[in-house]
Amino acid sequence: MSKDLVVILTALNLEYQAVRQKLAGPQVHRHERGTRFEVGTVQGTSCRVALGLTNKGNHSAAVIAERAIQEFSPVAVLFVGVAGALWDTARLGDVVMATHVYAYHGGTSEDDGLKARPRVWEAAHGISQLGSHLARVNDWADDMPGHGRAPQVRFGAIAAGEVVQNSKISAEARWIRQHYNDALAIEMEAAGVAQAGHLNGAPVAIIRGISDRADGTKSSAKDRNWQPRAAANAAAFATRLAVELVGEQEQIAMSQAGSAHTGDRLKEHVSNTAHSSTVGIMAGSVKESSVYLNADPKVTSPADLVAELDGFREHLKRHHAEGALDDDTYREALAELGFARRAARENTSESSKRATMALKRLRGLIAEFPELVARLAPLVVAAGDLS
Repeated sequence: MSKDLVVILTALNLEYQAVRQKLAGPQVHRHERGTRFEVGTVQGTSCRVALGLTNKGNHSAAVIAERAIQEFSPVAVLFVGVAGALWDTARLGDVVMATHVYAYHGGTSEDDGLKARPRVWEAAHGISQLGSHLARVNDWADDMPGHGRAPQVRFGAIAAGEVVQNSKISAEARWIRQHYNDALAIEMEAAGVAQAGHLNGAPVAIIRGISDRADGTKSSAKDRNWQPRAAANAAAFATRLAVELVGEQEQIAMSQAGSAHTGDRLKEHVSNTAHSSTVGIMAGSVKESSVYLNADPKVTSPADLVAELDGFREHLKRHHAEGALDDDTYREALAELGFARRAARENTSESSKRATMALKRLRGLIAEFPELVARLAPLVVAAGDLS
């Protein structure tokens, strides 16, 4: 799993652009079958986002979502865009985060009518908990003067079908009210993304900004005015959620690295690195062991940091040679290390921030290797201290 990357998918270009505006340095990443993604970082953070366009419909969304999961092994998949509100609970501009998703077109036709056979996917518990926390904190929305009240986050079911719903009196509208009257919003892609996540073991969150009321006014000037605002609100909440998801993974990785480092010190064979230190040992017995003292590197200047980064490259090289690091991870790790090294040499406040972000991205790439994470941790701190 890429512990610093979240996949965000949208169905419309309007929605795609709303998310893209939140990203710094997006770079094209093409799947071998032609699907185009852009990978960038959420502005001001080390959280990477792979952004993709599915186009309309559950089937297309399912295929692209599975392709993205296989390509990036993300922390989570977020489907972001606009939707129609089914009840007055969610107001125009509000954001609905799905607690569960209904594929409402499932059914069986019998002599006495059409009987519902829905499929339902619940949102991952961890993502739901984090989304509720962000809603309580309520500092995710962009400041947009002149747009009235701040948008709110609503939690509830989202209905996903195969048709554009734009009526309160049609047969489909009556069907939804009869069988899915707890759904807050309606759209056309969530079921496909939820199924792809279920089959691939990837957590999924559906995040929709309310742009209309699915009541016959979908093509009105009012709807055209609300669509970009609703998409922007959904993008703001989704990217904040992505940053928090990656932050949690970083905390878990650091905790695991610390636990592993503590456990290693208790083993009979101890192998750490001394940095210009005097080593003293007091023990009852040491058998067939090489004992060293692990001390933080002495980094007082950009030149010191560059030297330590060069030393860290050798550890990466060794892990790759031993087969622990695969070729793709090794190549990406070297790229981030090189970026950090160049930024450190510039010796400015801004370059220090860039070096720190690059090292944090590197930490995400090597999160499965406690020894490397432990060696890198003081270098991340040192890069920040140079600012």
